[in-house]
Amino acid sequence: MRVLIATDAWRPQINGVVRSLERMAEAGPDFGVTPKMLTPEGFRQIGLPSYPDIRIALATQRAIAERIADFAPDHVHIATEGPIGWLARAVCLAQKRVFTTSYHTRFPQYVAARWPIPESWSYGFLRRFHGPAAAVMVSTATVEAELRQHGFDNIVRWGRGVDLALFHPRPQSVLDLPRPIFLSVGRVAVEKNLDAFLSLRLPGSKVVVGDGPARADLQRAYPDAVFLGTREGEDLAAIYASSDVFVFPSLTDTFGIVLLEAAASGLPVAAFPVQGPRDVFAGSGAAVLDEDLRSAALQALRIPREICLELAGRHSWQASASQFYGHIRRVARPQAAPDTTAFASLCGAEGRERHRLTA
Repeated sequence: MRVLIATDAWRPQINGVVRSLERMAEAGPDFGVTPKMLTPEGFRQIGLPSYPDIRIALATQRAIAERIADFAPDHVHIATEGPIGWLARAVCLAQKRVFTTSYHTRFPQYVAARWPIPESWSYGFLRRFHGPAAAVMVSTATVEAELRQHGFDNIVRWGRGVDLALFHPRPQSVLDLPRPIFLSVGRVAVEKNLDAFLSLRLPGSKVVVGDGPARADLQRAYPDAVFLGTREGEDLAAIYASSDVFVFPSLTDTFGIVLLEAAASGLPVAAFPVQGPRDVFAGSGAAVLDEDLRSAALQALRIPREICLELAGRHSWQASASQFYGHIRRVARPQAAPDTTAFASLCGAEGRERHRLTA
């Protein structure tokens, strides 16, 4: 089975969406799937307004149609609601292709944190985007309930995982800082609510790993905090394992893969009692969720690391991929040749000839 995954979020971005999709692509062969990524790579790009580090593709519907035709997928999954996502959606609708989508970010809350746009408008935008999908994949029960309240009804669950071979406790610390060390990892942007963490009166040290448009302002505002920039792989895993508590101040994440990475490193979590942390840690004892984030961080110091490791052990990327490809197989059907007239209107004579040769 050939599955095309269309996404606006891709390298060099480092975030949960990219990591999740990379893992799905890596696991594809284990499930009899040949995956291919359709990303902004190869297109002219511009920086996202207010967030220039995120590059968005200046693609055309014709160019997207040609890439889909070149791969001739049995199924298309659309992961994001950006230009690549909208154009892939348009091609699928024109060619009467069945497709699935996924919802990774609380987009209405993300937008409201940056611009005075009512959440109802954003939910209308999302309903239009995801409505034609055969299934919309969400990470948790809370996200599912929230979307159903806003008129979504084609929702299925797709959980996330953690690389237990990479993220695990280590005997030596790579951080020579006063303890306890309170760590936060993620995009350094307004929607991550890092002020709520950095403004806390806590003993020891506060460490931030990640980069983004808010970093310079936060470094000026909180000179006592340690900003380590972007870290990956063994370097990132060693920082997790060298810390004492993971503080997750975000109010808008749908899941937060960093939560599982922290737990797998033996790191207890302090967070607000919101979706994401509430879903990941329900009944586990591996986190303290409290509206008073300072109290949560201090209480988390008393959580045994063994409890965190037990929670992380229940989440694997293999199980996540099983859900992802299971949903796709359930809704996919043998793909008839796309409507020639629709295809020609998208691609022109060159695209029509390419379609004739690959049909």
